[in-house]
Amino acid sequence: MSDLMLKTAVATKVRVNGWKNTTVEAMQRRAADKGQTAVEYLGIIAVVVAIVVLIASTNIGQTIVNKLTTQINKVAP
Repeated sequence: MSDLMLKTAVATKVRVNGWKNTTVEAMQRRAADKGQTAVEYLGIIAVVVAIVVLIASTNIGQTIVNKLTTQINKVAP
């Protein structure tokens, strides 16, 4: 085997192995990420419920409704 062919073969093997290692690491990272847990979903639901309760129990809710109604009436009299 000539020197040029040997260098080319070695360089190719190094690049293929580097690509393989990078791909395997990326796949392992992705497999480790399982997504949201039930606790995270419960936290989001708790925040939404708190906002709805705040709006429903104060004048803020009625103020929002009045402002939206006023704007809708301006667009479609």
